[in-house]
Amino acid sequence: MESTRTFSDKVFLVLKGLGMGAANKVPGVSGGVVAFVAGFYEEFIYSLQKVNKKAFKLLINGRYKSFYQYINGRFLGLLFLGMVVSYFSVSKILDYLIENYELYVWSVFFGMIIGSIYYISKDFDDWNYKTYTALAIGITLGISISFLDPATENDNLWFVFFCGMISVSGMTLPGFSGSFILILLGNYVLLLVDSVNALYDTFMDVFSGDFSFLDNYERMRMLKVLAIFTIGSVVGLVTFSHALSYILKHYKSITISSIIGFIVGSLGVVWPWKKTIYKINSDGAYLFDSSGSKIIENYKRYIPELHTETYYACAYIILGIIIVLALEVYGQKTRKKHA
Repeated sequence: MESTRTFSDKVFLVLKGLGMGAANKVPGVSGGVVAFVAGFYEEFIYSLQKVNKKAFKLLINGRYKSFYQYINGRFLGLLFLGMVVSYFSVSKILDYLIENYELYVWSVFFGMIIGSIYYISKDFDDWNYKTYTALAIGITLGISISFLDPATENDNLWFVFFCGMISVSGMTLPGFSGSFILILLGNYVLLLVDSVNALYDTFMDVFSGDFSFLDNYERMRMLKVLAIFTIGSVVGLVTFSHALSYILKHYKSITISSIIGFIVGSLGVVWPWKKTIYKINSDGAYLFDSSGSKIIENYKRYIPELHTETYYACAYIILGIIIVLALEVYGQKTRKKHA
């Protein structure tokens, strides 16, 4: 697989990583959907599954080249490079677009989810009572999650580790939004805003030769929280990938029908016509995170009236569907090239 990748394939792989990273940060959208539709989901899960006992033995014995080849290192490296770059670039642009064009951004995502449901289900023909049951369970869980009330913020390190494990589910399980789960767990702002900002500020301080942050208790607490969250994410990523690899191998039809259900259920989370509910204190004033943004508590959904803005939103939904269909065409070409 590695030797057959052209330069353009590698560039597109980084772009796919950008897409996954951006999708993972948006509450309600799953990076796993990007992987599934763009045609590299199974290679992604298979590569992560290679991070096992044998891989660690190769690493400990200093056989770095063998380790790199064994875990499909170039594929994972380029993908994760795109995700990291995304967190400091594309996701920032998305934050701006959501703040200023919220309805249209959610409309595009809604269309992309609809397109993803079509893409995944169109070639799936193994429908029976087991797969229909799995579909119903997936839809029920997806819808139920979207209407849960969020918990309060908790910086206990064991809980942060657990949040890390759960949040990466959006990368490995299409339709299951890790960032939305973090909102429900009460730690979205702590882990994806405040701690990331603390890391960014620390990089800026280091580059300017300022190490005073070492005596800053709050900064060091945030960096510790981010480190534990990252470790939890890595453990979750490897654990989920091993479990999913086994399930896909032995129960592929049930797994795919469950994934279709999850994605259908997630339509409730990305429904474009919703009012954002922000956290307030006992005096009724808005609460703000470290970047000065109001903290999201949940969303209140409604049925829109028919006017110009609604028609524009519907046009953006169609655009979202077209984006997914274009990704599908590219994914098919990629699979044929590497078949």
